[in-house]
Amino acid sequence: MNTKQSEVWKKLEKHAHESKTVHLREAFKQDDKRFDKYSINFNNMLFDYSKQRITEETMSLLLELAETSDIEKWQDKLFQGEPINHTENRSVLHTALRDFSESKLIIEGNDIKADIEIVLKKMEAFIERIHSGKWKGFTGKSINTIVNIGIGGSDLGPKMLYNALKPYHEPGLKVHFISNLDGADLAECIAKIDPETTLFTIASKTFTTLETLQNAHTARDWFLRHSHDEAAIAKHFVAISTNTKSVAEFGIDTDNMFEFWDWVGGRFSLWSAIGLPLALGIGMEHFNSLREGAFSADIHFKAQPFEKNIPVLMALLGIWNRNFLNAETLAILPYDHALSQFPDFLQQLEMESNGKSIDREGESINYDTNPVVWGATGNNGQHAFFQLLHQSNTLIPIDFIGSVNSAYSLKGHQQRLFSNMTAQAEALMHGKTEDEALEELSSEQKHLSPYKVFKGNVPSSTLLFKNITPHSLGMLVAFYEQKVFVQGAIWNLNSFDQWGVELGKKLANEVLDDIVSNDKKNMHDSSTEGLMSYFKSNFMDDIAL
Repeated sequence: MNTKQSEVWKKLEKHAHESKTVHLREAFKQDDKRFDKYSINFNNMLFDYSKQRITEETMSLLLELAETSDIEKWQDKLFQGEPINHTENRSVLHTALRDFSESKLIIEGNDIKADIEIVLKKMEAFIERIHSGKWKGFTGKSINTIVNIGIGGSDLGPKMLYNALKPYHEPGLKVHFISNLDGADLAECIAKIDPETTLFTIASKTFTTLETLQNAHTARDWFLRHSHDEAAIAKHFVAISTNTKSVAEFGIDTDNMFEFWDWVGGRFSLWSAIGLPLALGIGMEHFNSLREGAFSADIHFKAQPFEKNIPVLMALLGIWNRNFLNAETLAILPYDHALSQFPDFLQQLEMESNGKSIDREGESINYDTNPVVWGATGNNGQHAFFQLLHQSNTLIPIDFIGSVNSAYSLKGHQQRLFSNMTAQAEALMHGKTEDEALEELSSEQKHLSPYKVFKGNVPSSTLLFKNITPHSLGMLVAFYEQKVFVQGAIWNLNSFDQWGVELGKKLANEVLDDIVSNDKKNMHDSSTEGLMSYFKSNFMDDIAL
């Protein structure tokens, strides 16, 4: 299926060309009900998309695009466990991990919800032993520090949510996340922890991930230099994996291996045992609240008609901006310090899922797919990159994310933070005309008017929560997951594989072979050869931690 050749796609292209002169400033003047038309309240969250460059005709055509893309059919396939990850012949069932309904889900004769419940109960019992102090380290002390070693989906989601939910942290327990192969990441962490009271969670589905295993073995060596007893590893290391053999060879008691499955994609896996360090950090009750929030988003996604369906609308607006307004990036700007790592999490979720140019039939496509996702906390960004958002010639759509209330009730802060977020969205939408600029200037300053003009017409959506809680964050993450899924369906992509990361891994191993060996084994280009030569001639032996 060539998405770009569909009739509705052509109509959208024509409509985009005809509406180039439409300005949001005038759209709001002409329609005082615009906010009412283009906003949705759901479960203590407000989704306002009235500042997107849309008209009733735009939305009608985008909804037609969703209908002709068989979104409902793809929804059914997703939730029923059909192998929609066709290149790896896998189901995609992260939604089952947060399904609180009573219904069974039978895949190849097996009720996977029963399997999920077994792992959840195992997690709960383990967490209770850690929190109660019943789990003892090799010197008889209780655990007060968790170090999660993983990368990508085994790191970004749990880390982002742990840092976002600081008011819910388990007292007396600190969780660290190590992902970077750069030894500084692990070295700086180890300098702050006590081997007698630290538990390492090694998160790797196959237990073969290069970065994770390098960090895990370095942590293991460090621990053994203090414990002097390989048997003590079983008290200080647990695994989140499916590879029982490799876990046992590492020295981890396989009774302390927490399972997840091939139908859990890495970037969608925080709801599984991959969320163990998060659940340790915030408690199983709050982890389940996170899952319940995501479940409520799933119900909304399945039940609501497209015109009232938040993730479907998010997806359609993103496609309008990317494919028809030619926006190459999307800025994620949370006006909440708790969400400072949310842009990092979305970079993987969106770009690893839909940053592709081959369709489901294996054919090259002739249209753009996922934009570059970037961002930072919005208030800090105002003093860094907002100049470009306001006055450059680059169109950058924005998702503003904020909360009405803060967990930290410091007088005057939250009102000012909300005022800044709302004012920036308004300024980016409205802009400032030359006449308005001239009115503000004295006669001696009139020459400055060109510098004071803002074109405006920058499209944005705002997701505003009553409070940041485990439940609301579960909703937020699930909505973005569903958005990615819908966009993949419309772009005719497999959003659940990631073959693009394989080549770099393969070549990294070849470069490593040539660096550590005296015999050259592989051919490289002259630049790579030159870099390798410089490295080898200047490298000093590693120092053990």
